Formats: sequence, structure tokens, C-alpha cells
Amino acid sequence: MTSSSSRFDVIAQLPAMRRYALTLTRDPADAEDLVQDALVRAYAKRASYDDERELRPWLLAILHAVFIDGVRSRRAELLRIARAGETSDDHHAPAQDHVVRLAQIREQFASLPEEQRAALHLVAVEGLSYADAANVLGAPVGTLMSRLARAREALRRIEAAEPEKRPQHLRIVRGTDGIDA
Repeated sequence: MTSSSSRFDVIAQLPAMRRYALTLTRDPADAEDLVQDALVRAYAKRASYDDERELRPWLLAILHAVFIDGVRSRRAELLRIARAGETSDDHHAPAQDHVVRLAQIREQFASLPEEQRAALHLVAVEGLSYADAANVLGAPVGTLMSRLARAREALRRIEAAEPEKRPQHLRIVRGTDGIDA
């Protein structure tokens, strides 16, 4: 049987916590603050941690709760964060098409509503089961699945309906692009 201190290995969970925090806040500095606040709360609630549970979903649930608390108390700050995300520096065009594509996907993902973004991150990026992800979000599994379906459909719609979101600075050099001149 493992000791209680070895089961409470928070350091090993920091990368997952940081990724999820970045998904929620969309700002690296705010994400780091969120992780720190969640760790403070986790250590304060250490006595309530059941060693039979998985640590990562428990910590991600705490992180999510800290985020929601912050949303409720700092609406103005979230507006500032959203505006900061909209003013990204686009003057340096990426050198590779895949970098451009990844930036487009990241922008589309960031445009999803918070509930859908959080659900998709937990399942697609963190690899949590539907049950664990639903537990982190404090929602029924059916609600999580509905949020996932809406998120995936929204991404498909954006992709199909907004060809103008594709990089305009890319052009054919020494060839044709299929358009008669």
C-alpha cells in the first residue's frame, strides 16, 4: 500500500493543471496565478482528499472551482483578458503552413464558449474519461457530452463557413492556384 504522501504527488500534476488553466484563462500569466490559487486551496483541503480517488481529477476540479469563483468576482478582468487575446500580434507571418494552421485552430478553440472549451480540453487534451471530466466540471455526464458535441460542431461550422479565416498571406509562387488569369 502506498503512503498518503506519495499518493498526494501534486508536483507531477502541475503540467496538466497548467494546460487546463491556460485553456480556461487564455493568458499564460493569469493561468499561472490560477494554478497557484488552486494549489493553495488544494493544500488547504488536503484533509478532505480521499487517497482512493485519482489526484488529477480532484486537482482539476479544484482548479475549475477557483476559476469559476474568479469569474464571478472579476467580470471586468475577464473583459480585459478577452480584449488582450483579440489584440494578438499578427505582423510576423509564420514560415510553415502547419504553424499557420495550428494558430487558426487555436483561435477557433479560444472562440468557443467557456463551458465548451473546458469540456473539450479535459477530454481531448487531458484525456480524461467523460465521467472524470464531468466530475471536474461539476456537471452530469450527459451535459458534458452535449457540450462536447456543441464544441465539435461549432469548430466544424467555423471551418466550413469561414474560409476567409484561412491565411491570406500565403500565395502560390511559380505555379497556379487554379484561377484563370
